[in-house]
Amino acid sequence: MNTKIVTASIDPLDKAQEVANDVSFPVGYGATREIGDAIGAFWEERRGLIQPSEFIIGADNKIVTSSYSDGPLARMDAADVIKLIKLYESRK
Repeated sequence: MNTKIVTASIDPLDKAQEVANDVSFPVGYGATREIGDAIGAFWEERRGLIQPSEFIIGADNKIVTSSYSDGPLARMDAADVIKLIKLYESRK
């Protein structure tokens, strides 16, 4: 499986760096409402943040599947993502 993980956050660089220190993948920072709008994410006005928006991108750089949430539930589970990627690869 040739898979890459990246993440982005509304956090400033220093806070994102704290997360990046504990993981083995790139962590973006400073995501804005405009970025959220561009990916179709739900922007929460009260707290001024983008709710979780997750994507699996194919080798052709097209979105294979996506998941949007308006809270802490319904996020992609890592084990389920691995199963899904393996399923897609088996169909090649």
